[in-house]
Amino acid sequence: MREPWRQTIEQRILEAAEEDFARAGFAGARTAAIAARAGIPKANLHYYFKTKAALYRAVLDRILSLWLSETDIIRAEVAPSFALEHYIRAKMVLAMTHPQASRVFAHEILHGAPHIKDYLRTELRRLVTAKSRVIEGWVAAGLMAPIDPPHLFFTIWAATQTYADFDSQVCAVLGVRHLDAPHQTRAADHVVTLILRGCGLENAPIKARPFAVRRPRKTAIAGVRIARSDKRHRSGR
Repeated sequence: MREPWRQTIEQRILEAAEEDFARAGFAGARTAAIAARAGIPKANLHYYFKTKAALYRAVLDRILSLWLSETDIIRAEVAPSFALEHYIRAKMVLAMTHPQASRVFAHEILHGAPHIKDYLRTELRRLVTAKSRVIEGWVAAGLMAPIDPPHLFFTIWAATQTYADFDSQVCAVLGVRHLDAPHQTRAADHVVTLILRGCGLENAPIKARPFAVRRPRKTAIAGVRIARSDKRHRSGR
């Protein structure tokens, strides 16, 4: 187990790196600037992450762990209205509370996913396939309307992450400087209602309640840690 002080320093580095990668992308970010933002010498940063590429992959790993852990609720024994509402609201909370994470991921995807393409084609594809089978089971049991499960996930991701990736557009159109709690609740209620009704779950109760965002789990989903063989930083993992 890593010492608490090491965990704290690594957390500061990852948070600072997320900010810089969201702003400048992989090519534009500089480890010296990230170290300064984290409040540590550059040499200390490279003690934990040998290269910028290793740090970038660790940031992506953290983002994916955080996001994908929320799919745990999508299980055959859970009612579809509850599972989908929980998942959508959790993704909305993540978009509102971790906007930089969404922007880092969007930047990676818009540039052809050079660092995580293999992961998307293997582990993410397997996860979506597994969760799609659950949804197909709900449809077969008459619990929800027939829909295309992978495209349902694409819709949920697009609808929720737009509040992070395009928040300036959202705020400009709404005439606000930022989305406060009432605006966030209104947005989440809208996305939940729209998607549940599209799934034939329009009679499901829509509850405006916050969800606690779980910390990233290193083993939440098999294979979620990307590019393991390339991670050579000294993080004790």
